[in-house]
Amino acid sequence: MLLTGATGGIGQAIARALDERGARVLLTARRTEQLDQVAAALGGRPLVLPADLTDAAEAAALAERAGAVDVLVANAALPASGPIDEFSPEQIDRALDVNLRAPIQLTRALLPGMVERGSGHVVLVSSLAGKVASVGSSLYSATKFGLRGFAAGLREDLHGSGVGVTVVFPGFVSGAGMFAEAGVALPRGVGTRTPKQVAQAVVRGIEEGRAEIDVAPLGLRAGALLSSLAPVTAARIQRRLGSAELSAALAEGQRPKR
Repeated sequence: MLLTGATGGIGQAIARALDERGARVLLTARRTEQLDQVAAALGGRPLVLPADLTDAAEAAALAERAGAVDVLVANAALPASGPIDEFSPEQIDRALDVNLRAPIQLTRALLPGMVERGSGHVVLVSSLAGKVASVGSSLYSATKFGLRGFAAGLREDLHGSGVGVTVVFPGFVSGAGMFAEAGVALPRGVGTRTPKQVAQAVVRGIEEGRAEIDVAPLGLRAGALLSSLAPVTAARIQRRLGSAELSAALAEGQRPKR
C-alpha cells in the first residue's frame, strides 16, 4: 500500500490503521526525517519513499520506486483557503499539483498492475469542500471537487475489473491536520472529527468497497446535501452563519503553508 502525505496528523493515523491490519505500507512525503519518525513509531515496519509531489518528475519516479502496489491512498494535500487573487501563480500550481494532479498521475501509473492482477483499491482523501464550496474556497474546492469527479469516472472505467475506488470526505478535523494547525475557532455548534475517524473511514472504504464516505457530524453532512440540492439557498445560509469570517481566519492561519 502506498500512502501519500504520511507525515501529517491524518496521514500518521491512516498509516497506523493500515499497519495494525498487517498491511505492508509504503510511506511518502517530502521530509525524510519525519517519514523515518513515523516508520519508527510503527516499529520500523513501513518503508519510506521521500518525494516532493509538487515536482512532476518526482511524482512519476515515486510510482516506479513503489513497484507493485495493490492499494493507493492519496492523502497528501496543501491548504488553499482564501480569495484566488491572493494566490501567486506558483501557489496555485502547487495546490493543483499536490491536491489533484499527483493523485491522478499516481493512479494512472499504478492502475495497470492492479487491473492485471484483478484486485486493488484507490482511495482519494477529498474534503467536504469537495461537495460544497463556500467563500474563500474556490481553489481548494476546485481541487477537491476534481477528486470526486475523477473518482466517479474512474469507478465506471473499472467496473468489473476487481479494482475499487473510494473517496473520503472529512469535515473539520481536530487535533491534527490543516484545520487544526490553523488554530481557528469554529462557530458554536459546528462539530469536528478526529484523525483516527478519518483513518477508520479509509480502512472501511477498502474493506467494504464503499464509493464515498463522509467523516463529519450530521449537521455538516446535511449542509453538504443541501448545497447539492439548492446551492444558492445553502450559500445564503452559510453567509448568515459567518462563513466569511471563518474563511478569512483559515486563510490567514494557512498562508505560510501555501
